[in-house]
Parts: sequence; structure tokens; C-alpha cells
Amino acid sequence: MIAFISLYKLRPEVTPEKLEDMMSRTRVSLLRIPEVLAVKTGKRVNPSDSFEWFVYLEVESMDKLAICQDDPHYIKYREEVLKPNVAEQEAEAFEMEPRKDVKFS
Repeated sequence: MIAFISLYKLRPEVTPEKLEDMMSRTRVSLLRIPEVLAVKTGKRVNPSDSFEWFVYLEVESMDKLAICQDDPHYIKYREEVLKPNVAEQEAEAFEMEPRKDVKFS
């Protein structure tokens, strides 16, 4: 099982209302992708933290993550939600199964 976590720094013009809309659109858009098992998104609590927003996706494998990222729903989401509002992004994938060799993820 793979956890894919993206952290985002937003453009200065993104208002709190816009961020709320982005969070809703994230859930709606990404849950339409069959390979996505779970979506979580949230905004920062501590104003001194460097990233304002995160998106967490759960998929079965790295192959399923690649399929997810090629899905038309994901591409539309990236173009309409992420690109216009995100200044900087960091993303990492993690294997969540204990004792599973990550080369088989």
C-alpha cells in the first residue's frame, strides 16, 4: 500500500475561501479515479509552517499511482486546481506495509 503525500506552498492571491474550494475540488476530483483508495487534504494549523496545504492519496502500488497520475480526472485536476494556485510543491511516496521490500511496491 502506497501513501503519496504532496505539500504545497500557495500563490499569494489564494484566499482562505479559495483554499476551501480547492480542498473540496480535490476530494471530488481524485475520488473519481478508480485506483485511488483514499484522499485526505488539509490546511496548515501553525502559521510558521512553510507549507500551507497538503494532499494525501492512498493507492495499492507505485504502478497504480502512475496510472492515477495519467487518468483524465487527475490531469484536469492538476491543470484547473494545482497549476493556477500552487507556487511550490514537494511530493513523496511511502510504503505502508510492514516488512514489505519497497522494491516490490
